[in-house]
Amino acid sequence: MLCRPLKASSAVRYKMSVAIVDYGSGNLRSAAKGFEKFLSAPVVVTADATEVARADRIVLPGQGAFADCFAGLSALDGMIDVLREAVLERAVPFFGICVGMQLMATAGLEHGRHDGLDWIGGEVVPMNLSNRSLKIPHMGWNELKVAASHPVLEGVQTGDHVYFVHSYHFAVAESAALLASVDYGGDQTAIVGRDNMIGTQFHPEKSQATGLRMIENFLNWRP
Repeated sequence: MLCRPLKASSAVRYKMSVAIVDYGSGNLRSAAKGFEKFLSAPVVVTADATEVARADRIVLPGQGAFADCFAGLSALDGMIDVLREAVLERAVPFFGICVGMQLMATAGLEHGRHDGLDWIGGEVVPMNLSNRSLKIPHMGWNELKVAASHPVLEGVQTGDHVYFVHSYHFAVAESAALLASVDYGGDQTAIVGRDNMIGTQFHPEKSQATGLRMIENFLNWRP
């Protein structure tokens, strides 16, 4: 696995509030540390919708089954309404990570059909692998295939390695929403986006130089 050298730290320290939504899914401290490399204040990891509403940037991580993650998010008092108001109405920049990206879909088809946020049209479906010798889940480093330019992808190119852990992929309804894919027994969705929102199937906080570049670009993004 080849990666471009990782700089020790960015010279820029952004003065803004970043909220990571805590609904009981995933290693939130790892994600927070990735963003804090570029911030002058700690990331707010919170289950409080009021704190999320005040944030300049919102991050939705996720790990596990689609339905369980959406149920956990829905169980937080007022959180779905606050996310919709902030992201869809006020255009607060939003970053979905792993299952957090999948929740942006219309629905997930893991163990039945389950509604998602429906911010980007499409369904989260099992990966259909052309090479049956490949294992599911798709776990480890793999190369991006960049399909479209985007401010958060500035400096990111086809061939850059990022770190995946997933068994399902986001089949987008419109090709314009697909920003990058990965070849794992066929093309699997790696990055989606539209308007003020972006999502990655991989974990940027675990993806060394490429992932950190995307995090810094996201903080610098003014959609």
